[in-house]
Parts: sequence; structure tokens; C-alpha cells
Amino acid sequence: MNEHSDKLSVADILGPWIEPDWGSGLIDRCRRAWSRPLRDLSREELATLLRQRIAVEHVLPVAKKKVQEAVDDDTEMYEGELEAAIEYASRNI
Repeated sequence: MNEHSDKLSVADILGPWIEPDWGSGLIDRCRRAWSRPLRDLSREELATLLRQRIAVEHVLPVAKKKVQEAVDDDTEMYEGELEAAIEYASRNI
């Protein structure tokens, strides 16, 4: 991981958020995470982006770092959610 890539947001990587014609909880979670630096995203937000295959090559190293550093922000929907998303994203690269 580039030492500055965790300062990037999904918007920096993929462009600005484009509002879809429908709404859902998933869309809301992605929208909230889109413009924030990857390093500032919660474990749940990182897991969501990984499962949705959004900017995986940038999100994956940040997620792995949070796990390695045992950063627990109590946002996961279930214990081990981020680890499961990392495994899923790693299998499907």
C-alpha cells in the first residue's frame, strides 16, 4: 500500500458519487463512506465496500491494517464481519 493511499477516498479513486434512482440501506452506507478518507472509515463501512467490490485494491490494504492493529470501533453488524469481507474480497481478486 502506498503510504498515502489511505488518505484517498472512494471519490478520489472512482469519481464523485452518482445518486441512483432508488434508495436502500446499502446505498446509504456506500454514500456515507464515498467521500471520506479510507483510513477514517469504520470496520462496517470497509466491509460493505469490500463485499460490493468497490475500489477493492485500495480498500483491502486499509481493512487488513485495521484487523492487524486490532482496531475495533464496535460498528460491525456481527463479530468478524470485516475479516469475512477481507476473505471474500481476497478470494475474488
